[in-house]
Amino acid sequence: MGYTKYEHARIVGSRALQISQGAPFMIKLSDKDLQKIGYNPLEIAKMEFKEGLIPIDVKRPDSDKNEEK
Repeated sequence: MGYTKYEHARIVGSRALQISQGAPFMIKLSDKDLQKIGYNPLEIAKMEFKEGLIPIDVKRPDSDKNEEK
């Protein structure tokens, strides 16, 4: 399932907030990698999203149920 740009931003932003508040990383990063990205929670969240590791789902309304028959 592909995400809209708004869903992508919400997922990455929510995960970055979790990381900034002390949540453990879902991706393995060395100290060198962390220094390279400046310990930036947003960059870490982007990496996790790219790898498909963020445990956040998007629920969408079922379009078939909303159509008139």
